Amino acid sequence: MDWGTELWDQYDIIEKHTQSGLELVEKYVKFAKERTEIEQNYAKQLRNLSKKYNQKRSSKDEPECRFSSYQAFLDILTEMNDYAGQRELIAENLMMNICIDLTKYLQDLKQERKTYLMDAKKAQQSLESTYKQLDSSKKRFEREWREAERAAQYAEKTDQDINATKADVEKAKQQAHMRAHVADECKNDYAAQLQKYNKEQNQFYFSDMPLIFNKLQDLDERRIQKLAQGYVLFSDTEKHVMPIIGKCLEGITKAGTNVNEKNDSMIVIEQNKSGFERPGDLEFEDYSQGINRASSDSSLGTPKVSLDPWKKKTNNFWLFSKRSKLSSPVLAPFSTPPAPSPNGPPSPKFGRDPLSYCLKEINKTVKPRISSFRTLRRSPTVTEDFAHLPPEQRRKRLQQKLDEICKELQKEVDQSEALGKMKDVYEKNPQMGDPASLASQINQTSQNIERLRGEQSKYETWLAEAGGRGDTLRYKAHSFNNNGANDVHSPDGAYSDESTPDPSQAIYAEFDDDFEDEDLAAPIGKCTAMYNFPGASEGTIAMQEGEVLAVVEEDKGDGWTRVRRNNGDEGYIPTSYVTITLNK
Repeated sequence: MDWGTELWDQYDIIEKHTQSGLELVEKYVKFAKERTEIEQNYAKQLRNLSKKYNQKRSSKDEPECRFSSYQAFLDILTEMNDYAGQRELIAENLMMNICIDLTKYLQDLKQERKTYLMDAKKAQQSLESTYKQLDSSKKRFEREWREAERAAQYAEKTDQDINATKADVEKAKQQAHMRAHVADECKNDYAAQLQKYNKEQNQFYFSDMPLIFNKLQDLDERRIQKLAQGYVLFSDTEKHVMPIIGKCLEGITKAGTNVNEKNDSMIVIEQNKSGFERPGDLEFEDYSQGINRASSDSSLGTPKVSLDPWKKKTNNFWLFSKRSKLSSPVLAPFSTPPAPSPNGPPSPKFGRDPLSYCLKEINKTVKPRISSFRTLRRSPTVTEDFAHLPPEQRRKRLQQKLDEICKELQKEVDQSEALGKMKDVYEKNPQMGDPASLASQINQTSQNIERLRGEQSKYETWLAEAGGRGDTLRYKAHSFNNNGANDVHSPDGAYSDESTPDPSQAIYAEFDDDFEDEDLAAPIGKCTAMYNFPGASEGTIAMQEGEVLAVVEEDKGDGWTRVRRNNGDEGYIPTSYVTITLNK
């Protein structure tokens, strides 16, 4: 069924229907544009959100960057940024495949529809023109036929009139004959016009208009088909990116599952472990013995009280970020002078109770010492060899710095080799370049290599001084005992301004004695050397490829394992140089 056959008389309905269909296309294009704007704004807001919470840090060495929870959050922000990119892709595809394409197609449909309607109007106008000609010829025929009848009646009446002359009769007959002839011509013209109109009318209703209506039907069907494709594209555009969006969401899920709270806790330990031992118990200082001795003397003198226990007690608290305050809160109540004695003036030498005098003198001496330690704690001196850090952190920072220098040195060496090869090519083929032009670069590279090697040697020396796990405290004690007060490091890593040895050296001495006097630990496994290791640094032990050693202490995250030979020699070796088999 087609419009030309079934709707041959519904021109106005067809015109209105096709116009309504084009308006629906325009409405859908507008809807798709607004959806595109929504997607674009959504993607923009997502990108701004990701950018807001993903601020670029000044350094990649921030402590938080190593935590799995922090890294997972950064991964989520990255995936969200990728998700925003997919929303932008949806908006772009909607604009290109629906809005722009349908708008262009709509313009073509409008122009085509306009052409068909103009053809229909032309056919209608042609039919109406033929009908007017038919009507005109019909009216003329009617008029002339009536005139011919009147002329014939007049001629017959004149012929019967006895008073009319023969000439009048002849004249009347000629007039009637002429009118009859004109009427016949009008009749023939009317018949020809009628035949022409019927032919055009048949052509109009059975050929021209059905053809135009069928073309409009085809146009409308193509419009509906294109609109349906637009509907499908509206869904397919988003379906096309759904796999990638799914990957983004899977990435967010994976980031959440990759969070390892135990590993984060270990990283906190690794970043902040000092390597020192906990302080020992404080000894009880009995000051009453000094007072009893002073009271038994015939003349009271200045009590002799050793200040070392106080200094040792003060230094025991430098390991913590907040130390106990030993100065004024505890000693101040004893430093206030007692009321005058009612028995007479006090001794000119004391001027007060002997116990108060003794504690007052101790308090005067201890306060400046505590103040000086507090100053050192708050303002540590940052040194190039990281001596201001605790032993464990110092070893890690030195190893990290040494790795960076080695990488930079390897880069300079590779560049030097490349420049050397280029110079050889220039010398063999002068047309390719001047060898002398590379002299400055080769010289600069050589200087960089020498500088980096010097830094490498310097940091290797410092790393060797830091030693492996368990050797740091013994080495520190050795340096304190040999170098005297000028080289003594304060507990905060700063140089002490005291001219006398710090009593805190006793802590290291105790550690050293414990380390030297301990029994040999039982092996926990064995290892086989895969490479030769010279063991030139302090605390390390040399080994040959294939040598089997006993494992005394596992690698605790710093890359070193403690081993022992059969002859009792112990030391540290790189964990990556051996294959380890632990006892079950």
